[in-house]
Amino acid sequence: MRTVTLAVTQKSCSGNRAQDLDDAEAIVREAAAAGGQVILLQELFAGHYFCQEENPAHFNEAEEASASTVVARFAALARELGVVLPISYFERAGRAFFNSVAVADADGTIRSNYRKSHIPDGPGYEEKYYFSPGDTGFVATETAFGTLGVGICWDQWFPEAARAMTLLGAEILCYPTAIGSEPQDPTLESSGHWRRTMQGHAAANMVPVMASNRVGTEVFGSSSITFYGTSFIAGQTGEILADADRTSTAVAISTVDLDAIEEQRRAFGFFRDRRPELYRPLLTMDGVSRRGWQRGR
Repeated sequence: MRTVTLAVTQKSCSGNRAQDLDDAEAIVREAAAAGGQVILLQELFAGHYFCQEENPAHFNEAEEASASTVVARFAALARELGVVLPISYFERAGRAFFNSVAVADADGTIRSNYRKSHIPDGPGYEEKYYFSPGDTGFVATETAFGTLGVGICWDQWFPEAARAMTLLGAEILCYPTAIGSEPQDPTLESSGHWRRTMQGHAAANMVPVMASNRVGTEVFGSSSITFYGTSFIAGQTGEILADADRTSTAVAISTVDLDAIEEQRRAFGFFRDRRPELYRPLLTMDGVSRRGWQRGR
């Protein structure tokens, strides 16, 4: 029996960096006090979601991994509280910029640094202006409370990412997120779709999934996004174990048994019955091989 208590958090951001970091620390402390051992904060929690606009001044907010004040502060917090913290931050590496998550273990050691693989581009979510596609590949990170796979926001829509992380050994999938209304069409509502997609990852891979989103409305000029929260933890069959509402600062917590889940996963046969040799179209953009196979006619 190997139990771990998972905690997802959500909060609004003021745009004042000092205040937003203080608020993030406070909610981590709240989650730890409630028993959380793996605690997930939202994407880019140090401030507003600046990708609503294309403004070169925002590049000044990026930090090198080894010198990041955000990473250093929350790694120290992880050590103090004895918890595992995936830390989302804006990374600068030479001339490149990435949307990254550093995983701090319960002793404060940074175990991995994942760079977001899938970079969205659309009204209000103009991330390609700021971030290069990640070059780390998908990562499974061993920690004091299980092996984590971390994807970042847009990564969560891709079943290949979830499967790759699970194949690498991830026992828990974590998705820090910033998603809400669509500035070009406020009638579009993706929250249900967003949640069901990750519930599918949990069920198809038989791993718990954690998703932390932000709440509140953020405005950049003519662009406005109302982030819809609904952060949640899904169990290994896709069921919702704990969740939050659309508007509140919140912590949602659930305890899972990783050994029992591993036993169930082995018995179910999903990984036993995989046929990797048949999945070659996944290695192409259009499903058509340049090596001799093609779509059926």
